[in-house]
Amino acid sequence: MEFYMQVSLIIVLFVFGPTTIFSSSSVSSNGLSEIPFKLLDFAQKPQVFDWMVGIRRKIHENPELGYEEFETSELVRAELDKLGIDYKYPIAVTGVVGFIGTRKPPFVAIRADMDALAMQEMVEWEHKSKVPGKMHACGHDAHVAMLLGAAKILKEHEQDLQGTVVLLFQPAEEGGAGAKKMIDGGALENVNAIFGLHVANHVPIAEVASRPGPFFAGSGFFEATISGKGGHAAIPQHAIDPILAASNVIVSLQHLVSREADPLDSQVVTVGKFQGGDAFNVIPDSVRIGGTFRALTRESLMQLQQRIKEVIMGQASVQRCSATVNFLEDEKPLSPPTINHKDLQEHFRNVAGDMLGIHRVKGHQPLMGSEDFAYYQEAIPGYFFLLGMADDKLGPLHMPHSPHFQINEDALPFGAALHASLAIRYLFELQQEVPLSAQEYHDEL
Repeated sequence: MEFYMQVSLIIVLFVFGPTTIFSSSSVSSNGLSEIPFKLLDFAQKPQVFDWMVGIRRKIHENPELGYEEFETSELVRAELDKLGIDYKYPIAVTGVVGFIGTRKPPFVAIRADMDALAMQEMVEWEHKSKVPGKMHACGHDAHVAMLLGAAKILKEHEQDLQGTVVLLFQPAEEGGAGAKKMIDGGALENVNAIFGLHVANHVPIAEVASRPGPFFAGSGFFEATISGKGGHAAIPQHAIDPILAASNVIVSLQHLVSREADPLDSQVVTVGKFQGGDAFNVIPDSVRIGGTFRALTRESLMQLQQRIKEVIMGQASVQRCSATVNFLEDEKPLSPPTINHKDLQEHFRNVAGDMLGIHRVKGHQPLMGSEDFAYYQEAIPGYFFLLGMADDKLGPLHMPHSPHFQINEDALPFGAALHASLAIRYLFELQQEVPLSAQEYHDEL
């Protein structure tokens, strides 16, 4: 996009007072390309960096599970109040939606998730979780800190925004469909596009990775009870063995991927729970199994769900057992695949490339993990990416959902600046393409 206007980009980012990044009357395409780098410079200043680190550590010490993020939400709102940022609360029980800019179109959203996981932290450090059995083992504490960092950057330059940035602080990403409840609560009202990120232990610091199209798999969960007739192990002919039936079920479930799925359409079915029997010499009355299924398209996900039920019921019947199948839709709703909007790929590459260097903007293979950012992408165009934090000086970092998971806090300024830069440039470019008078919105702010 070419804008034939004079460049005027004298930016003072070494102070906390309002500064000018650009305005509609004083920017060129070259000027736009300088914005991400300058915002990163701002985010890396000791005052801003230390502030984000402090927020992240407070949240890490006090982890809260999905829809229980009351203290985290209170912290977010307190920081938004200090920054002078308007917000709506509550949305989706503990969610917060903030607004920075003109309060008029266009609108762009940036999102962070707030919930922790039910596991005991095994990392011994000064800011270890103070709550037994709960831990921020997936980086959501860092995500909140980075979004607040972006809020600080955006508020400092609010007079330059060519529209409105919507800040989504979302509960219950870990299987609770918090994104869906945020949407149901009106979080995407007026919003044209949304961006999100996740810290990545395997991507180097100061690099990002993503891809257009399917990026994360959709996922669902299932639980089944297979019932037979208990008896003594020495006389199995007088019993109906549910353990044998469940074993056949598990083997047959693997055939759904190996013999029914297109090899080029990645799918996973995993049984992670098998409970039945209390004695070596007794055939139990029933067995419970449970697991997860994943696919990169909604169609494949729904097909897997249907076939899982058919296989469990059919194989149980073959072994003279009965079965009930529960897909846990109330507790763990089916999560759609995370599919990055192709039209936002170039925008992401341009912004991240201008900040980090295009050689640090990497492609990435699809992942079979799931991310409920997908709900936003089903409603509006969205783009999700991985933020690198691997550093040879720290040694190998553990995977998310590990009790040994750690955050490289040096990644925080990169995330905050990318959030802000993606939003600022999107608003400016969309404003040039669609004049304000041509846009419609609901004035509920």
